[in-house]
This record gives sequence, C-alpha cells and structure tokens, in this order.
Amino acid sequence: MLRTLFWFVYFGIYMILLLPRLWKVKHLEKQGKLKEMQHLTHKTAKVWARRLIAITGTSVQVEGLEHVPPGPVVFVSNHQGNFDIPLFLGYVEKQKAFIAKIELLKMPLVSTWMKYIRCIFIDRNDARQSLRAINTGVDLLKDGHSLVIFPEGTRSRSTEIGEFKKGSLKLATKAGVPIVPVTINGTYRMMEANGGRMKPASVKMIISPPIDTTNLSKEEESQLTDRVFEIIKENLKSFL
Repeated sequence: MLRTLFWFVYFGIYMILLLPRLWKVKHLEKQGKLKEMQHLTHKTAKVWARRLIAITGTSVQVEGLEHVPPGPVVFVSNHQGNFDIPLFLGYVEKQKAFIAKIELLKMPLVSTWMKYIRCIFIDRNDARQSLRAINTGVDLLKDGHSLVIFPEGTRSRSTEIGEFKKGSLKLATKAGVPIVPVTINGTYRMMEANGGRMKPASVKMIISPPIDTTNLSKEEESQLTDRVFEIIKENLKSFL
C-alpha cells in the first residue's frame, strides 16, 4: 500500500515539476522550432516513463531492439496493462505516438504531453471521428513519425491475448510503412493483477522482425492481422 501511495504522490509532484519543461515545449512550438520541440518532448517522456516504472521496483528486459528499422513504423503490440505505454516510451528508442482512447483527454497535464508527442485520440463510439483519426495517423506516418497501436482495443490484464479489431492495421498498409510486432509480458502484474496496488514485477518486451507492407497482394493484406496476431501469440506462449 505504501508503495502505491508513494507512486501516486511521486506522479503528481513530478507532473507539476515538469510544468517549466512544458512551457519550454510550447515556446519552441510558437517559434516554429518543431524538431527541437519534438526532441525535448520525447526526451522528457523517456525519463518520465523510466522513473515511473523504476519506483514500482519492476525489472525490464527488452529483446530485439535491433529489429527496429530506420524510418517510420507501426508498432503493433498486445496490451496487458497501463504500464505498456511507459514501457514503450522508456525503452524503445524511436520517436513515436500512440493511438489512444479519447477518454485520456480528461487527464490534466498528461493529455497535454500526449498531444505534444502527437498522440491520436479515437472515440470508438463515433465512426466518423475514428475515420478522421485514422487518416490523421496515415498523414503522421507519411510525415516520418512512428505510431504504436494496441489492436485488442483494451487491456487483457493477463497473459491472454484478445482478438485484434478488424482493420486495425490499415494505418500501416495505407501509409506503406513496416509493421513491427511487439510482445509484452508482465506489465499487468505491476498493477492490474493487484487490485490497483503497485507491486514489483518482471517485465519482458520482445520486438520481432518488421513486416514489409508494400506490394502486398489482396490476400496477403487480408491475412496481415492474423499474421501479426500469431507472432505475438507464439511469443506469449514462451512465457508460460
């Protein structure tokens, strides 16, 4: 219980201490220094994420970083818990944004940082808004920015993997960028498995070789979601 209390107090204080950094980011944006702004934003997010994981007492092991190609990609990952996002921010060395549920806009300061990371918010109850968000994601990829998506659409809170939403990989095929399958195991043990209390866990991330999405036949494209799903599913079996 004390660890959980300390984590939330630390989180709140740290977000306040980051306010001067946030003002600097906003100032760089107004000056049109977008590259500097993005570098500072992602550097800040990396440090923030690693610290939030560290104070839970969790150990992290990442395998396959050499599989991340240069240029924009779509990271496609299973989704076990809330700490999946800090895991990506802290341990994958590439500027990236997330496809996130629109409810996260209600989180003060966090949502502001997410906007500067260029996260895309999707309202799953609004088909038109979702389509606009997907098109925004395609433009972002074509502009050289990478994206992270969790095709299950919700946390599994376990080692199980849920069905991938249909059409969830169209971002990659429309933009013509590689898909990088990512398998996460153990993040749910940090909080979700403990009724919301923080506990140390052993977390592992496996980054699989990229999948080229250019010049796919219609049949290959239709099988792409299942192909990525099976890669992640097989990796999860190795933890059992």
